[in-house]
Amino acid sequence: MRAAINSPLAKAKVALIECPDYDEELVSRALHKGIDLLGGISRFARPGEKILLKPNILNGAAPEKCVTTHPAVLKAMGLLCQENGSRVSFGDSPGFGNAQTAAAKSGLATVAAELGMEQADFNTPAQVSFKEALIAKRLILAKGALETDGIISLAKMKTHGFMRITGAVKNQFGCVPGIRKGEYHVKMPRSEHFASMLVDINRYLKPRLYVLDGIMAMEGNGPGSGSPRKMKVLLLSSDAVALDAVFCKLIRLPASYVPTMKPAFASGLGTIADEEIEICGDELSHLVAPDFKVIRQSALPFDRAFPYYLKKWITPRPFINGSLCDNCQVCTEVCPLEPKAVQRAPGGKNSHPLYDYERCIRCYCCQEMCPSGAIAIKRPLLSRIIHG
Repeated sequence: MRAAINSPLAKAKVALIECPDYDEELVSRALHKGIDLLGGISRFARPGEKILLKPNILNGAAPEKCVTTHPAVLKAMGLLCQENGSRVSFGDSPGFGNAQTAAAKSGLATVAAELGMEQADFNTPAQVSFKEALIAKRLILAKGALETDGIISLAKMKTHGFMRITGAVKNQFGCVPGIRKGEYHVKMPRSEHFASMLVDINRYLKPRLYVLDGIMAMEGNGPGSGSPRKMKVLLLSSDAVALDAVFCKLIRLPASYVPTMKPAFASGLGTIADEEIEICGDELSHLVAPDFKVIRQSALPFDRAFPYYLKKWITPRPFINGSLCDNCQVCTEVCPLEPKAVQRAPGGKNSHPLYDYERCIRCYCCQEMCPSGAIAIKRPLLSRIIHG
């Protein structure tokens, strides 16, 4: 597999297309341009095939919050596939709550209904075996992600506390149904193990095309409570790893800081090597955002230089801003541990939940799903001393 990627005739193509806003005509034109640069829509969605569009629906946030893939991107890709004769559905499993409700609130269900796209079953779990896996020999995946001829992944350009970025590779974690996601966090609390599991999901599902919606991205306290950031770009590739590498270039983040990169490259999922990636379309230098707010520290600082027991003193930790917390208790519900690492405070409604950092595995599920943006990720003093 590596030999094919290394071939000068088989570089990983990443289409980088500038798109100023979510005007439907502009988005459609940008997607057409990108897909044409990659060989045309028939390479990814053929007549008569059942194609699943897999957007990011972390929760039911409105499109302007930049939490989910924008409805205009789903609509444009759905139309493109339908015009080529494919039967199209869409689906994702949110981190908390009901998939149908989240799709409706995010505006994605509305555009899907306009096109007659059904919402795939992402509630029913199915267990599959994957002997070639790096770490996850058995995977629990949504039934809807398996009952399709091909997947087109529609990711959202966002930051992520645990994986640093949510991009092409991370998007397929949404193919794990609901609370099953928490089980993976408990079984694989170390970021390198969790990253290898994400790579395994991509290697098993084999999405045909990855699209990253970065027209309006999310920086800062992502993936659910960050700030919108205008990046004006769509990235497209059949190579998820190369696409994420270009994402890193756009925000001037070393690819080595993203835990999925090393196992993805080693397993042959894709490439991060500059000489093996061809960026086509618009000029990358015009769209670079070096001040993009993201955790600029490796997610694996303790792996090489520090014992694992020092993790709690080095790894960023979730922190609740009491002035923003409305005591909804979502954080206590989504914590995958038993007993919980974050629990209801003794003071009741007037006191925000409290962390037991000795138990906390730093999965950041609480920060990811906090509906009021009250949970941020803070770097411990030792981490600031070591990494500046």
